[in-house]
Amino acid sequence: MGNCLGNRCVGNKDTNVRISLPAVCFVWQIAMIILFGVFIRYNYESDTHWVEYMAQQNITSNIENDFYYRYPSFQDVHVMIFVGFGFLMTFLKRYSFGAVGFNFLVAAFGIQWALLMQGWFHSLDYTDGKIKIGIENLINADFCVAGCLIAYGAVLGKVSPVQLLVMTLFGVTLYAVEEFIILSVLHACDAGGSMVIHTFGAYYGLAISWVLYRPNLDQSKRLIGSVYHSDVFAMIGTLFLWMFWPSFNSAIAYHGDGQHRAAINTYLSLASCVLTTVAISSVTQKKGKLDMVHIQNATLAGGVAVGTAAEFLLTCYGSLIVGFCCGIISTFGYLVLTPFMEKSLKIQDTCGIHNLHAIPGFLGGVVGAITAAAATPSAYGEEGLIETFDFTGNFKNRSPNIQGGYQAAGLCVALVFGIGGGILVGLILKLPIWGDPADDACFDDEAYWELPEDEENIPPILEYNHNMTRKQQEVSESSFTVEQS
Repeated sequence: MGNCLGNRCVGNKDTNVRISLPAVCFVWQIAMIILFGVFIRYNYESDTHWVEYMAQQNITSNIENDFYYRYPSFQDVHVMIFVGFGFLMTFLKRYSFGAVGFNFLVAAFGIQWALLMQGWFHSLDYTDGKIKIGIENLINADFCVAGCLIAYGAVLGKVSPVQLLVMTLFGVTLYAVEEFIILSVLHACDAGGSMVIHTFGAYYGLAISWVLYRPNLDQSKRLIGSVYHSDVFAMIGTLFLWMFWPSFNSAIAYHGDGQHRAAINTYLSLASCVLTTVAISSVTQKKGKLDMVHIQNATLAGGVAVGTAAEFLLTCYGSLIVGFCCGIISTFGYLVLTPFMEKSLKIQDTCGIHNLHAIPGFLGGVVGAITAAAATPSAYGEEGLIETFDFTGNFKNRSPNIQGGYQAAGLCVALVFGIGGGILVGLILKLPIWGDPADDACFDDEAYWELPEDEENIPPILEYNHNMTRKQQEVSESSFTVEQS
């Protein structure tokens, strides 16, 4: 088996993407410029005719512009996409550049393609054939990209950047279609995206990982794992996501009580989730020690599961119950389901997205369906019921019971698009033309990044080992220093 890193040949595969990656980036970016020039325009709130619109509608203050309601939430969501998701995936000892750098690449391309795809479905002005975008479109584009980044977590370290761009191209397209079906055709509510974002994104990534299964991935087992500093970096991503998740779930909720309620419900669910995650992690480990994998991931599951019902009358104690259950389920997922899936189902889930996004997302869809079906005019008020579930226009005669059924149908649509789309895209990515790494070269930045020389050879003594005491580590480090001298 060959090993010529200088020419980017690793194992029996050529990882040289010097032609394919620049070609895809240049061609697709030029395509974006052309498509934006043809289709994209500012909406009335961001166009220079806003002043005239204010006069026509007797608006006396610019504060009525949606920008002032949505931009703080947009900032938070944007940080989650580029910092939160990026750093959450830096736990691998030799794949931090790929985690943050490819996250950056995927998101930058994805938001452009999402503005077009979502625009054609939701923001197309049929009078002139143009897509009119404003601040809410930017938030929704970030949501769309979140689904693709969730999917990236399942294949982290095992694919090339070209494969990631192809995966994002199809992922955004599938997302836009399933989102339109769930939100517009079925008229389901999903403010925080438990179904549309998390369930779809997770099963999309898991299906791709299943198709791209590597039976000899244990050849890279020396790189599957973390070191002390990589887990600290990953925890930075966790904290950014945890802090800003209330903004994520409330960003596109109705102004006023809906947005307010969504932030409160998410806040409480996340807090509850932390305690149960710590409890389960401690009780299942030797001597009650905590596993950082659980703290980095399962503590976020409450934010995922409360997403669909975030703006409903879930109640404060109901939000705590959702977080409580998710902390338990997600942590046990890392302990039991991840090994089972790899061994029996042939699904190699690098980041454990099944436990953080798939199960909590599915649970969130179920919670949303039950909460919607249980809604009553006495609890919400007649006007509150209409506003919360948007019972207007063609849907003005829909009852809460029927709404609950459509919520469940929306969850099924997300599953079908995620699994079915993932299998089809996985078959495309399986073609031997994308420059993906060999089995013994996965989870290593060396294949696609120029690395600083001081990072080329990491002494094994610095690798984190649960079984070594601090004193044993110090002795080992001293021995290494003597040997080097």
